Amino acid sequence: MTQINMLEAKTDLSALVKMLETKQEDVIYLARNGKAVVQMTLIPKKQTQKRIGVAEGKFEIPDEFDAWDKGIEEMFGRE
Repeated sequence: MTQINMLEAKTDLSALVKMLETKQEDVIYLARNGKAVVQMTLIPKKQTQKRIGVAEGKFEIPDEFDAWDKGIEEMFGRE
């Protein structure tokens, strides 16, 4: 836990954020007139789920899935 004055925070904001990102500090308090008024912490990262292959095994593709392709090809002149 670090407490820092507002004026120092204005000039060293990027350094304060880096301290949080590198886990040097968990919480940084910004003080006005020696009294903490703001608490800075990292926003927790959302855990992303695996997206590719998420439906694997959930359904089966029917054997006749591509059967209509021939009809479409014929309609557009491809033989």
